[in-house]
Formats: sequence, structure tokens, C-alpha cells
Amino acid sequence: MAKVELKQPIVEAIAADIKDAASVVLVDYCGLTVEQDTALRKQLREAGVIYKVYKNTLMKRAFEGTEYAGLDEFLEGPSAIAISKDDATAPARILCKFAKDAKALELKAGVVEGTVYGTEGLTELSKIPSRDELISKLLGSLQSPITNLARVLNQIAENGGAENCVAAPAAEEAPAAE
Repeated sequence: MAKVELKQPIVEAIAADIKDAASVVLVDYCGLTVEQDTALRKQLREAGVIYKVYKNTLMKRAFEGTEYAGLDEFLEGPSAIAISKDDATAPARILCKFAKDAKALELKAGVVEGTVYGTEGLTELSKIPSRDELISKLLGSLQSPITNLARVLNQIAENGGAENCVAAPAAEEAPAAE
């Protein structure tokens, strides 16, 4: 069996993983301790991110003809790939946060929703909260006025209704200056 035939299933597996991905991030993992690597993999797995180490040539083949072909120039040295199908910022967010403590982990580049980003771009993207966090903040801000209205209506009801509320006296009109 030829070497190409043995590598083809791996290329197809990479292509399947990146198909319909919201984001793909490349990192240099060299120098991480076993404990650090295990902790990183656990965090990524919990966020639904696929994280694998492949040979650069196999990733280049899988990237051919896709929006990820722009990552070819960053495939030098040891490379691992983090792929997210749902949360576009999850790989960048987790990897950047992890790299603050594990200096050996270096972000190379990534493609987020079709755009290629370098290290600086990924760092900026990592500051964006997850989709779930953004939705909960939106719902919280939408719910706040309703909660306040309910509180006021409840106080009116506890005080015996609207007839017991004292109306503010109308402001007297000042004579018009001539």
C-alpha cells in the first residue's frame, strides 16, 4: 500500500472536521507539559472544540480549495488545530486565556467565519464573549425594564390600588414676560 493511500483517510478526516466550521485556529503547542496539554484539551473538549495534532502537509492538503487555504503560510513547525462548529470565538478565547499562563503555547493564525486572522486578530476576537453569554446579557437587559414595571405595579397593589396614590399638584403657570 502506498504512503499516499495511508494518508488519504487522515486528510479526509481533517476536511470533514473543518467542513462547516465556524472557526479554525492553529497553535504551536511545543513546550507544553503533559499536565498543561491535558488541561488545555479538557477545556477545549468541554467547549465543544475539536483539538488535534496533524502533520502540516496533511493539513495543507485538507485546506486546498477551501477558505482555510490562507492558513498554509502559518503551517511551519509543530502545529495543532482547534476547530469549533458552533461558537466562532471559543477556540481563540480558550487558547488565548490558556496561553497567558502557559507561555509555551503560541497562537499562529486562524480563520473565523471566513476571515483569516493573525495572532493580534485572534487576541482581539478572544475578548468577545461567547454567543450564550451575549444572549444572556441581551435577555437580562430586555428583562430589566419589565422587572422594574412589575415591582412598581406590585407596590401600587400593596398600597391599596391607584386611588390611594397621591397625584402631584399641577405646576402653576408663571405669567408670561412681556
